[in-house]
Amino acid sequence: MTQTTTKTKFTFEEYLIYDDGTDNRYELEDGELILMNPPTFDHALIIRFLTNNFEAEITRLNLPWLTLQGIGVRTSIARSRIPDISVINREQIIRRDISAILELAIIAVEIVSPESRTRDYRFKRSEYSVVGIPEYWIVDPVGQKVTILTLVEGFYEQVEFRGNEIIVSQTFPELGLTVEQVLQG
Repeated sequence: MTQTTTKTKFTFEEYLIYDDGTDNRYELEDGELILMNPPTFDHALIIRFLTNNFEAEITRLNLPWLTLQGIGVRTSIARSRIPDISVINREQIIRRDISAILELAIIAVEIVSPESRTRDYRFKRSEYSVVGIPEYWIVDPVGQKVTILTLVEGFYEQVEFRGNEIIVSQTFPELGLTVEQVLQG
């Protein structure tokens, strides 16, 4: 159903069914819709590269997980984020005919763009830790780095990787990717 509105605050339930008749994607932030800009080609290539590598590891390890793009993660009563990539347990998908928003992911990946820098580094970091996402990747093409945040006792500990350094992931310890490979997509 197409919906046009001048409404400024949405409940989570209203957000789940909101359709403005476009292909726009929105995150929900304290009841407000935040338009997500379309990705650049660099952004899309990084997503593709990481998705392919995550899927290869999931297959190699025979895990019941999926790597998806465009699904939401509910981070509070009036917030929902859409990570660039989410690694989830396939058992979390109970119904396929409802909005693709989950309560938890195994890994959330955000690729930083100029308009999302503060959201990715600050807001999402705290939100993802509160809901218990074990690993959060921040891929920063401008900063030429990948930051891995690992949840330890409710707070993220972070390690930054640059250049030809091999990224260390607790979720995928044998992944063996360098920052340079990721950024080249």
